[in-house]
Formats: sequence, C-alpha cells, structure tokens
Amino acid sequence: MDFINRRNLIRHGLAAGLGGLTLTQARGEAGPGGGEPTGSFRDVFGVHVVDEQTGRGIPLVELRTVNDVRYYTDSAGYAAIADPGMMNRHVYFYISSPGYLWPQKDAFGYRGTALEVKAGSLAVLKMHRVNIAQRLYRITGEGIYTDSMLLGLEAPIENPVLNGKVLGQDSALATVYRGKIHWIWGDTQRIEFPLGNFRSSGATSMLPDEAGLNPDVGINLQYFTDRSGFCRAMCPLADEPGGVVWLDGLTVVPDRTGKQCLIARYSRRNGMKNLFEHGLALWNDNTKIFQKYAVYPLDEHWRFPTGYPATYLDHGKYYRLFTRQFPVVRAIANLEAVADSSQYEAFTCLAPGTHFNGEKSRVQRRSDGTLLWDWKRNTAPLTSQQEAVLLSSGLIRPDEARFQLVDAATNQSLTMHSGSFFWNDYLKKWIMIGGQEGGSSVLGEIWFAAAAEPNGPWKSAIKIATHPDYSFYNPSQNPFFDQQGGRVIYFQGTYANTFSGNTHRVPRYDYNQLMYRLDLSDPQMKVF
Repeated sequence: MDFINRRNLIRHGLAAGLGGLTLTQARGEAGPGGGEPTGSFRDVFGVHVVDEQTGRGIPLVELRTVNDVRYYTDSAGYAAIADPGMMNRHVYFYISSPGYLWPQKDAFGYRGTALEVKAGSLAVLKMHRVNIAQRLYRITGEGIYTDSMLLGLEAPIENPVLNGKVLGQDSALATVYRGKIHWIWGDTQRIEFPLGNFRSSGATSMLPDEAGLNPDVGINLQYFTDRSGFCRAMCPLADEPGGVVWLDGLTVVPDRTGKQCLIARYSRRNGMKNLFEHGLALWNDNTKIFQKYAVYPLDEHWRFPTGYPATYLDHGKYYRLFTRQFPVVRAIANLEAVADSSQYEAFTCLAPGTHFNGEKSRVQRRSDGTLLWDWKRNTAPLTSQQEAVLLSSGLIRPDEARFQLVDAATNQSLTMHSGSFFWNDYLKKWIMIGGQEGGSSVLGEIWFAAAAEPNGPWKSAIKIATHPDYSFYNPSQNPFFDQQGGRVIYFQGTYANTFSGNTHRVPRYDYNQLMYRLDLSDPQMKVF
C-alpha cells in the first residue's frame, strides 16, 4: 500500500490499526513499483495529529522536545521531522495546541508522549477538541502545507507553500463583488526585500458554487501582484506623502445610476494611533486599485464605514450596518449616503445631539418614562463599557440595557473588542462572532451570541474557541461560505503574538489568518 493511499485511509479513519487508538505508529511501505516509500517520505519521520472526534488533521499543533526543539503541524495536521540526532530513537514530545488537549499525562503531569522516530515511518496522534469550533487551516502566509509536501503528499490548494511572496498578513476583510470574493488585508510581510506592503493588499477567489473550493477544504487566493510577483498596494495614494494606508468597512453599494461599487474607508497613519487623514475609497475596475473618493472630517470619530458591514432592511429602506464593537452605526445603502458623514445614524439612548459624558450623560425617555433607544443623527453611539456607566449611575435600568453580554455558563460579564454581526437563516437571528477584551488571554478568546435584532439586546454568549497566550483578533464570519441553510458557518481571524505579551512567535502561523468551522446544531450550542 503506497503512502498516498495510506494518507487517504488515515484521513477517513480506515487504516488497519489506526481506528480508535490514541497513538499508533505505521511504517512506510513500498510504493507502486516496489522499493522504498514514495516521494521524500523515506527520508523523514511523519506525525499526523488528528481530531479524535472527526479524524481530520489539526493545524497548529506544537510538538516540542525536551531540549525545546519545536515542530508545528501544517494545515493538514502533518509534521515532518528530519533531525538526524533524533532518528532511530525514542523521542519524548510535549504536545499542545490552542483549543485542543493531548489526553495523556506523564508522571510529572506533562502532556506528551514518546515516539519512535524512524525515517519512512508515520505516527498518528489523536487529540481531544476543547473548542466547539473546529480549526480547519491557515489561509495566508508561507508554508501552509510545507510538511505535507515534505512527506510527498498532495495539497488541496493551488499554491500550498508560497503565494504572492506573502509571509504574513494582518486582518482580513472580504465581500462578494461582481461574482468573486474580494479580499483585503492590512500590512503584509514579504519574503524578499523590501520587507512588506503597508498600503493594503488584495486578492480574489471564486465562490464555492462558481468553481471555488469548498470552504471546508481551502481557498485558492489570486493575489493582485506587481511585476516582481509580490502583492501590490491596493490603495497606493501615490501622490501623497508617507505613512501606512489601512482599509476598513469593505462593502458594495450602488451609485445613483444603480451601478454596484466596491468601497472601503481608508485611513492614513503614522503609527497605530496617529491618524492624519481618512475618507472613502472607491475601487477602480480598470486599474484594480482603490482611489480616493471623499474625505471625512479628521475629528469625525464614528460616522464612516468600519468593521464587517451587513445589510439591514428597516421600514422599506436598505442600510449598511457598521460595527463599533456592536452594529450601532448605519447609513442608507448607496454611494452618496455612505460618502456623506452627515447622513449617518447611531443606535443610541442618548438625548439627540449629545454624546457620552459619564455620569452626566443625558438619556432620552418617552413621556411614559420608557427609555428611547432609536436610530439618531448627530448623536453618538455607545460602547458596552459606556452603557455600563449609565447602569451604575442609575441613568438606565438593567432591563433597558442592550449590550451587556455575559458568559452563558458562568454569568460573568464579557467585554467585546471586535467582531462580525450577520443574519443567520438557520437560527433566524442575528449572530455575533466576537473577540473578547480582557479575557483569559489578550484578544484570544472567541465568543458566539445571537439576538433577534442587530442592535440587541445582546445578553448571553458561549465561548467557541480559545487561543491561550496568543492573540486572535478581528474575527469575522464569512457569510458567503454558509452551508446547509446557515447551520454550518465559517469564521477567521488574525493569529499573532501582537498584544499578547508572548515573546515566542509561532513559525509560519504568526501574523496570518486561521479558518474555523462552526456547526450551529452542535449540542453545546443549544442555548441558542
């Protein structure tokens, strides 16, 4: 039985001796023509780490030796080991992965096991998934399937080891425009010198129903590249002085003639907080770049596109919802309205024309004393932290709150940092995929919640993924990948040591996007 066929059997849990065991070791066998195992597998030792529940390979599993040599499984769950000092020996590996647990402890309480390292041999390890969501693969960066390639295996995507000369990319935006998924990322690391693109990068991919891959398998990204083959700037603003250019709030709206337009907010900065210009950028179908369309006032803090916009129908009018921690900002869904900051509305309980002012804030109530939450112009939206101040000062009652999320399991308060909010056909509710601020990790805990309306009330949430000692920020659902009527959804985020305080950067995975799959019919999701 050749190694490729063995690979297929292992993935389906059918190989003799591999079913139902936590650890097994299979020796490579003769290839189709006899002799040594096919490909380069004969020169390396392979480890395949799989989800005990599904049998699918787990990306981002760390195999660490006693002397701190670290290997990480690729997107198929494979690690290839060729260290000559380890060959033909029993080697102990500590085994760990965010959201997954190696079930065995040794006498000292460490989670790991000894493996007989032999060239041409394969060890299969089964881990228990703690996450409700299932980690599928890495979307961006170098070496997505490097270990699979070293083992002579096939990969499901067209560019399994390097695409667009990209090493890492920050914070993905995605929307469907003219029949294709358009992707935008922030700062992008390059394999060559100069070291990166800091004016946003972009790519397209096909929809699953239009010759694209099943999102359960992967995404074939087609980068917009320059002559060197590196992904080029999507918003170069070539006539402008320096600084980075970031894009946000990527969405599609019609202009006054009905033509569909791809737009985003651009911001020009020196450093993360030093904003010196922002406005609306419009995609040029001929040049394939975003160009400046309108400039917003520099002191404008909320009336512009942000986050992961959703479509919202209210009283016969279509709006684009923009996220400020929660989806509390909107504009009529056309180019002219989105470009004009004066036409934006916030969903707020503050008195018209006011902003949050701590315990001195003014709220609006009807003549019967009920709190008036409504869409209002020239009135600032509230964060959950600001709403909490209104509660503690007695300006609003607990039953009037909209954005006070709690852990459904412990009833402890949650503060969200960012996330996405989209309508879900399966639950017939709006759903949130949100990253927690101030949780058990720094921006690494991912939560799910549901509400009847996008503006809440948002009450309880369930943790669906964890990333201890690391960040997984700016998570977003990709609703164009929904399957089975919205029962199965997909979300991604940026996995990075940034903000986490962890000085160890995970090779290849750091500063890249990870894809997760969530089944909303999972018994653990029954609260919704």
